[in-house]
Amino acid sequence: MSTYRLQLHAGFDFDHASAIADYLRDLGISHIYCSPYLQAAPGSMHGYDVVDHRKVNEELGGLEGHGRLRWRLGELGLGQILDIVPNHMALGSGNGLWWDVLENGPSSRYSTWFDVNWHPEEAKLQNKVLVPILGDQYGKVLADGQIQLVRRGAGFVIAYFDGVYPVAPRSLYGLLQRAAEYAHSDSLSFIADSFARLPAPESTDLSVAANRHRDKAVIYALLERLCEEDLHICQSIDLAVSDLNNNIDALDDFLNQQNYRLAFWRTADQELGYRRFFDVNTLIGLRVEREHVFEETHALVLQWLKEGVLDGVRVDHPDGLRDPEGYFRRLREHSPDGWIIGEKILEPGEYLRQEWPIHGTSGYDFLNVCNGLLVHGEGLEEMTTIYADFTHEPVEFDDVAHEKKHHVTQEALGSDVNRLAALLVEICENNRDRRDTTRAEIRRVIREVASCFQVYRTYVATDRDEITDEDRYRVWQAIHEAKRRRPDLDPGLFDFVGDVLTLKVRGFRENEFVMRFQQFTSPVMAKGVEDTAFYTYNRMIGLNEVGADPARKSIGVEEFHSYCTTMQQTHPQTMTTLSTHDTKRSDDVRARLAVLTEMPARWRAALNRWSRMNAEFRGEKYPDRNTEYFLYQTMIGVWPISRERLIPYMDKAMREAKQHTSWTNNNREYEEALHGFIERILEHEPFVKELEQMVERVQEAGWMNSLTQTLVKYTAPGIPDLYQGGELWDFSLVDPDNRRPVDYDLRRRLLGEAAELSPEQMMERMPEGLPKLWLIHKALLLRREHPEWFGPHAAYTPLEVQGQKAAHIVAYLRNHSVITLAPRWRMKLGDSWAGTTVEIPEGRWRNVLTGEMEHGGRQKVASFLQRFPVALLVRE
Repeated sequence: MSTYRLQLHAGFDFDHASAIADYLRDLGISHIYCSPYLQAAPGSMHGYDVVDHRKVNEELGGLEGHGRLRWRLGELGLGQILDIVPNHMALGSGNGLWWDVLENGPSSRYSTWFDVNWHPEEAKLQNKVLVPILGDQYGKVLADGQIQLVRRGAGFVIAYFDGVYPVAPRSLYGLLQRAAEYAHSDSLSFIADSFARLPAPESTDLSVAANRHRDKAVIYALLERLCEEDLHICQSIDLAVSDLNNNIDALDDFLNQQNYRLAFWRTADQELGYRRFFDVNTLIGLRVEREHVFEETHALVLQWLKEGVLDGVRVDHPDGLRDPEGYFRRLREHSPDGWIIGEKILEPGEYLRQEWPIHGTSGYDFLNVCNGLLVHGEGLEEMTTIYADFTHEPVEFDDVAHEKKHHVTQEALGSDVNRLAALLVEICENNRDRRDTTRAEIRRVIREVASCFQVYRTYVATDRDEITDEDRYRVWQAIHEAKRRRPDLDPGLFDFVGDVLTLKVRGFRENEFVMRFQQFTSPVMAKGVEDTAFYTYNRMIGLNEVGADPARKSIGVEEFHSYCTTMQQTHPQTMTTLSTHDTKRSDDVRARLAVLTEMPARWRAALNRWSRMNAEFRGEKYPDRNTEYFLYQTMIGVWPISRERLIPYMDKAMREAKQHTSWTNNNREYEEALHGFIERILEHEPFVKELEQMVERVQEAGWMNSLTQTLVKYTAPGIPDLYQGGELWDFSLVDPDNRRPVDYDLRRRLLGEAAELSPEQMMERMPEGLPKLWLIHKALLLRREHPEWFGPHAAYTPLEVQGQKAAHIVAYLRNHSVITLAPRWRMKLGDSWAGTTVEIPEGRWRNVLTGEMEHGGRQKVASFLQRFPVALLVRE
């Protein structure tokens, strides 16, 4: 019926969640919805960096804390949904599976778990994994003594500052032979020889790998016993280790014998040999399409679903999987009745594949429809002119997005391009019409086609010979656009790539290229658009949200009804949300910013005046006009905000933009100038006074916008989700700002007080957020009392509205029993509805927000909205 998202971490663990469970029940929530809580990397604040799928996160309370939460939820009659992460795992010593891979190379028992290319183009990386963690060039780091071999009991690790890495068993032969000479020990010499006789790590035969692991364990046990029995053996080994660490050539040779190569962190973008989560080196892709990997990584989750501990799951980043539909089908087989949703990012005009056996998405599509509903189309067009005049930045978003995506394919995702290019080179070599194509041209074509995709990816399944008409359309749309943008490249090569991607050209390598290319376009879109273009194209930053097209015009009421009708017919139990842990701005920030589209002339005047007013605080070059434009909108959206919150946020935003600074190349001059500018304007009383006046002007309309989208979320088709703390006004920016502690004591108190207040008294406490809390509470109780009114079979019917202000009201009926009346464009609306009417079905209707009774028939809209800004009517 509803979910409440909780972000779990060491500071808010299972016991903290248990402590607020009764409040969530009283609010009307039916299910808590937890961030991932399998064992994550130490200190994780989000849980997406899983290191062990077989354990419950110890920092959250472990299995015991999880049991207490289960018991408390059961006692209160609450269900539970869990966010799960099938696409990747975190690297590091906490990940025993990856440690085994680094120690044993391709012959590791777990080498098939990870998406590693053991045979790249570079000879130096054959059967090795690149580990890009060094702070400088390898040779310099080695010469500075920063890499050392360390003995730990009978074992050894390679240490680099706080990081430790395993040692390949066969590489110990020379070290232990020298130690045996020092100790005059035949036993130690035998152990050294035994390590040398282990099968080569290149062997991937399962029986060989199993025997190798058994023999390795026995040899280490012998070494441990020998060290325990003879202290002189340990001293001799330590002497040999010291010799090695003090001989740079010998240490270099030893490191070259490992199954991995320590490297400068900057090499990752071009030479990394494993699939990552986007461009995060420490999150490695899992081969979850392999049955044994799926079963092992999902054992606990599937057990909880079977036992009823979980009622459903939210699947993180399914677009990263090799075969999302195949994955969902396997998951559905294990959980026939579970509520399964996927974090599928849909672009405008794109809908979730109906053949996927899941209930829907995690709600970004709904969020963006609501966002578009609140902005004023004419004002938005005028803001385009304002933005261009002030910043002189490009205003064609498609061109901006293409440029940023293309840049990402050249830089952060260069290693992925190289891997695809190697495949396509082989394909071309075996096709006489394409065999003379150069590797450089192939790289250019791959980058261009990927940059021209208008959706995250296609879903061709080569092993099932499945391709839909939509897939074909998306591929050829990208091919034609790529040919238009790059007439200097061979159009025949573009067409050949299109033929491969649409299964017109088949073969083993072709199939592999198709599947890997589909996994590639998703990070290109995410990193190029979400994490770059959304911070450079700043016309109206409230529209720069996950899955959005910031250049899109506003959404009309009819378009909104069409969307809801489609969702009710196709995915009536999808998630509807307004804020998530990943949104760029919270719903209340976006609601306030949308008001600017209703008053573009005032925005233009304020923008130019503030820029002149603060000109003395700018340096010779920085901050630039685009940054200044972005900053002023941000301050309007979240005011009041402290420098302690604003400066780190602006640092993050501008590094993501990559125009003047970035995460990998900090421009200190730019960032220091920006910090100084922010500090000075926050102390500049004339500017702060004007800013506060502007916020005061848009604040009430922003609150009304928030109430409108909140009511719609709880009554439109779908299962509404509430992000932690969002039941009151929440003016948060992107993480970590949106993960600040939530004051649940305050929310408990206000919920208790609200029950005793009249609508008028409630409205007097608007600044506290009480009307939003009350609206959520009443809507949730209604869903709890009458789930059939909002369920998969509940009809969605737009209501007829007539009059001059008809475009200002969203009116619809659910299941012939409950009516939503939600206004928009409050600034433009003014104080008069000008006689606008709505056709209410016959009968007696009670407004659950005010208690007033109304009759059916054609009624004036104003009569429903006199005591509370929105109306929720139920048939008596």
